[in-house]
Amino acid sequence: MLRVLGVDPGLTRCGVGIVDIERDRRATLVAVTVIETAADLALERRLLAIGDGIEQLLDTHRPDAVALERVFAQHNVRTVMGTAQASGLVLRAAAARGLAVALHTPTEVKAAVTGHGGADKRQVAAMVQRILRLDAPPRPADAADALALAICHGWRGSPATGAASPLDAGATPAQEAWRAAEKAARARRLDR
Repeated sequence: MLRVLGVDPGLTRCGVGIVDIERDRRATLVAVTVIETAADLALERRLLAIGDGIEQLLDTHRPDAVALERVFAQHNVRTVMGTAQASGLVLRAAAARGLAVALHTPTEVKAAVTGHGGADKRQVAAMVQRILRLDAPPRPADAADALALAICHGWRGSPATGAASPLDAGATPAQEAWRAAEKAARARRLDR
């Protein structure tokens, strides 16, 4: 079994989801939360609250791996800065515990859980609900996104780096063929 802590970083809302993934790819919810900070709070206090929350979750749930959404350039610089600052806290807390962090793009996560990289938030939440056998989709969207990140990492490893999932030892022939096709497609993209 692999326990993955997924983080959808943000300064106002930082989604954190912890999922156990069995060798047969069955995913089970361990915990999910959203660490919230008020916009009128001093930046250093907001970062302290997020950092403390991440550290507490890491220490309580002791994941085997951490999956973090890759920060990408948006039009709103303030949003990018807050996301990057929250991401830095996760990277630091994981490194202090000897955990590697895999970065996944939103498109990779959507493709892993829905089969389509262009899925919307509602579709991602619905598939997370189905995958984890929940009574309702996780709310808010930050919670669903964090769980989707954890599931993506457990199922796919880190496509950006080519690192396989720690569960790959038990992959079926079909899963191995799928991974080989992904690797070939990634190599073609890099050759362009």
